[in-house]
Amino acid sequence: MRVIAKSTLRKFWKHPGCADAQGPLESWCDEATEADWTSPQDIKAQYRNASICGKNRVVFNIAGNKYRLVVEMQYRAEIAWVKFAGTHARYDMIDVETVNEY
Repeated sequence: MRVIAKSTLRKFWKHPGCADAQGPLESWCDEATEADWTSPQDIKAQYRNASICGKNRVVFNIAGNKYRLVVEMQYRAEIAWVKFAGTHARYDMIDVETVNEY
């Protein structure tokens, strides 16, 4: 998969108190880049705790569920488009299907 908007990940881990997200987000990015996800089932096979949502969005738990990552999957184009990275508190304030913070 091609990961788009990696700058969203960098922006997030540079927030005060979020530096510990860098390693887990970089690991997720490396794994996603190597992945061949053609359906939500492929993602669930690799990340059983991922939540499949509407509008081709997937929510990943990051750093032992300390953070949340929302990605829009474009399976045919082989694109994983990062739409949101944040804390649980911030995640609780967004709409997963429409968030577009990058």
